[in-house]
Amino acid sequence: MTPMIDAARLLSRLQQLGATGRDEAGRLCRIAASDADRDGRDLLCRWLAEAGLRIEIDRIGNIHGIWQPDGATGDPVVMGSHIDTVIDAGIYDGCYGVLSGLAVIEAMQQAGLRPARPLAVVAYTNEEGVRYAPDMMGSLVAAGGLAADAALAVIGTDGTTLGAELERIGYAGPHEPGFIKPHAYVELHIEQGPILEAEGYALGAVENLQGISWQQVTIGGSANHAGTTPMTLRRDAGVAAARVLTFLDQLARQTPHAVATVGTIGFEPNAINVIPSTASFTIDLRNPDEERLKSQEAALGEFLAELEEEGFSVTTERLARFQPVIFDPRIVASIEKAAADRQLRCRRMTSGAGHDAQMIARIAPAAMIFVPSRGGISHNPAEFTADSDLIAGANILFDVARSLSQ
Repeated sequence: MTPMIDAARLLSRLQQLGATGRDEAGRLCRIAASDADRDGRDLLCRWLAEAGLRIEIDRIGNIHGIWQPDGATGDPVVMGSHIDTVIDAGIYDGCYGVLSGLAVIEAMQQAGLRPARPLAVVAYTNEEGVRYAPDMMGSLVAAGGLAADAALAVIGTDGTTLGAELERIGYAGPHEPGFIKPHAYVELHIEQGPILEAEGYALGAVENLQGISWQQVTIGGSANHAGTTPMTLRRDAGVAAARVLTFLDQLARQTPHAVATVGTIGFEPNAINVIPSTASFTIDLRNPDEERLKSQEAALGEFLAELEEEGFSVTTERLARFQPVIFDPRIVASIEKAAADRQLRCRRMTSGAGHDAQMIARIAPAAMIFVPSRGGISHNPAEFTADSDLIAGANILFDVARSLSQ
């Protein structure tokens, strides 16, 4: 009989961790390096210790629970995600992958399995990036994409410094980030999108992850009286911004697999009867194809140059840029095989969101497993995945980790 993870324990832990770190209004707000984050970390470390895992923490606060049974040698098979949350979060994002990794190790222990390689579960620091930028920070540092000292010196939205806050909550570890090099990394995650549910699939074998381009754009025009200035004599920064929004929307609809979002915008002087002198907004461009993403960026640059020729001032600031990630095809195939063996419908897919797996893919073979999200809702208390889907995903993670560790 194929070993199975302890479903009741996994589901119970998801609820317990989901009840940890709620504010006075009952919202789940376990943002990085906060008191609530410390409480969640303490609970996770208690469970890791109860499973007999060796707990190791690095300088950026990444928590590793390592199982090295007798005879296991070499680099470990690593599973994990994160346990920090956005403000007013759901209980599954990130936490499901961490707790499922622990459930896999416990299931192997219970079945008396002795893998040839060690296994580890990891909870990366500050994946959400709510308090400290950039997001996916712990995994980025572990992969060598950001120096630990630079990350620890980041000042948060509340004026605190990440390094000092990790010290304060007791999770500034002694190890240099990257002290563990995974033999392979597998991240189990809720989809955070509607595709699996809409198409009736139990699982997604994530083969790639979209590239992301974030910019801040500021357009300068001329403030003037809203009633006395003829339309032909205006240099309206608000209208210029609206033109950029419309252009990006049309461009994304015409570019295969592209998406574009303007998520924040502000006007100055921000008065009902004054033509805006300044419009400042963010742009989020994504595409799983690097050349197409570059073409989106180039087209935006040309459009902004046209606005400058019309007399507007334009400044841009690069906020983030990540190339698309192609996950390891052997691990993706292993996910599909495990799904077929358990008679679960599985589709290959692209991740529209950023994940720690995209950072670890820089240094080790990596892939992701998705389970359905009801309504595609995430970063929201209404985030929900059925228990049966949660259990199925964890069992697939077990099969893949078992195969990789043999």
